[in-house]
Amino acid sequence: MDCLFAYGTLMCPDIMQEVTGHDVEPVPAVLHNHQRLSIIGEDYPGIIHQHGSHVDGLLYSGINEPAWRRLDSFEGEQYRRMAVTVLLEDGTQTTAQTYLIHPSFQSLLSDQEWDFAAFLAHGKARFRRLYGGYPD
Repeated sequence: MDCLFAYGTLMCPDIMQEVTGHDVEPVPAVLHNHQRLSIIGEDYPGIIHQHGSHVDGLLYSGINEPAWRRLDSFEGEQYRRMAVTVLLEDGTQTTAQTYLIHPSFQSLLSDQEWDFAAFLAHGKARFRRLYGGYPD
């Protein structure tokens, strides 16, 4: 499977390019029955299963094996990669990989929805300073 559903910091094409080493163009997608919440004290979110909720994000295609290794390293032990079904703007569904917060780290989630616009305005610069480089 070569598709990634991104819902947080990786929605920024420049961060995605730095992490994966590839310049890939995303398309909008929605993941139903999941909720995106802020991680306490961090600028990035986590998602969990939540019936009736949805997460807006981006679908990246063409992810190769070296890029998946870099993504797995970037996401770390707080997340687990899983296959999900996302809905595209044209109404079609497709399968993609995404990173859900690992159950043992769910206590780090706040009860606040994560806001991408607020991240772009206030958190992205700090995130890049703290997590920049994304080595293999």
